[in-house]
Amino acid sequence: MDNIYILADTIILYRIGEKLKSVRLKQNITQQSLAEEANVSLSTIKKMEKGEIRSFDSLLRVLRILGKLDVLQPLIDDEPLSPNEYYKMVQAAQTAVRKRAAGKVHHNKRGN
Repeated sequence: MDNIYILADTIILYRIGEKLKSVRLKQNITQQSLAEEANVSLSTIKKMEKGEIRSFDSLLRVLRILGKLDVLQPLIDDEPLSPNEYYKMVQAAQTAVRKRAAGKVHHNKRGN
C-alpha cells in the first residue's frame, strides 16, 4: 500500500471511486438503484466512480447505503484521555464538589 500522504489528491479520489464501484458490484447493486437509495443523481454516482467526488454529503449518503460509513468512525470518535488528562479532570471535579456556598451568617437578636 502506498503512503497516502504522498499521493496526489486526484489519485486518492480515483482510488476511492474504484473502491465504491467495487463494493457496489460485489453487493450486486446497479448505479441507478444506488443513486435512488442514496438520493443522489445517477450522474453523481457515475462521476464518483471515476474519482470525481465533489460533494461530501453525497459521499456520506453513498457510503451509508453501501454499508461503509464505518470508515469514517475514527473521525467522529472521542479521543481517549491520557492518564494525565484524566487525573486533572478528576481533580477538577473533586475541587468543584468541595466548594461550599459562601453565605452570610445570620444572628438572631438575642445574640445567639
